[in-house]
Amino acid sequence: MLLAAAVLVAGCGGSAPSTDPIQSVPTDNGIRAKVREASHPTPASFESAKGKTLQQLAQGLVGGPTVALATSDLPIATDRVAFGVIDSQGQAVYGQTAVYVAPAPNKPAAGPYVAPADVLLTQARYRSKQAATAADPFAAVYAAQVPFKTAGPYSMLTVTRLPDGRVIGATAALKVIASADDPIPEVGQKAPKVHTDTLASAKGDVAKIDTRSPPDDMHAVDFAAVVGKKPVALLFATPQLCQSQVCGPVTDLEVQMQAKYGKRMDFIHQEVYKNNNIQDGLRQPLQEFGLQSEPWLFVVNAKGIITARLEGSIGINAFNAAIESGLAKSRS
Repeated sequence: MLLAAAVLVAGCGGSAPSTDPIQSVPTDNGIRAKVREASHPTPASFESAKGKTLQQLAQGLVGGPTVALATSDLPIATDRVAFGVIDSQGQAVYGQTAVYVAPAPNKPAAGPYVAPADVLLTQARYRSKQAATAADPFAAVYAAQVPFKTAGPYSMLTVTRLPDGRVIGATAALKVIASADDPIPEVGQKAPKVHTDTLASAKGDVAKIDTRSPPDDMHAVDFAAVVGKKPVALLFATPQLCQSQVCGPVTDLEVQMQAKYGKRMDFIHQEVYKNNNIQDGLRQPLQEFGLQSEPWLFVVNAKGIITARLEGSIGINAFNAAIESGLAKSRS
């Protein structure tokens, strides 16, 4: 999974967030300018596959970087492929990026599918201690919408155009599964009516149901009590115990989204492990959703229908679009 972190310590609360996510990115080493450029790739900037194989498309590219996948569950119905590009020194690489996919490196490829960079950092006021002190910060995550037509193994080639004129490539292996083989509820389906932990069920002891520091205030309502009655954003994440190491920043994003949309939608943060102990296994709500990894975001409209499901690293634009999908379908 892609590592992500913020760089300044702050709690939650305050006024609504800025409409420009790039302003949350530090200016050190020109990162903000690089992320801004990487946020707007155009298909015309990349070679058309035109029946070429991934091997042929890779010819002439500068090698060296690696791909860090930020999503592991890839059913055909969910075509979001999120990832980071990392150089040989372990630093994130930002530039206009697109991906190509094929059943194998020597098979005809499809693409390019542009992968805009999406900012991972919240405004400072919404950052937890975990996000602010984590190592190896990533400012943004790439995400491409790839229309997989069949299940099975795929090879992926990422192509990034750097500001200095170099064009670099990296590869990754993907496994796309048939929707029937995916235990996790999909967009368009009814959300499972699961009970989530609340401050009331924890008898006021927020430490039992929230590992974030400081704890957030997204434990007021039980998902089962509100689903089908009003829009809900349900996030499964454990900031302190996260195996993917991105739960802290993603939970911070939900806190920021709550500040913007809290009057129109309920926001719920559900911890992952029983007794906040990895050895005790997953909490019941995750089991009922069929989850085996974290974090996961499900947005559900007022009719109880899932309008968005996102795994792993989630940028501000993707999170915002997910929330809007629940509100829009609730109005229809």
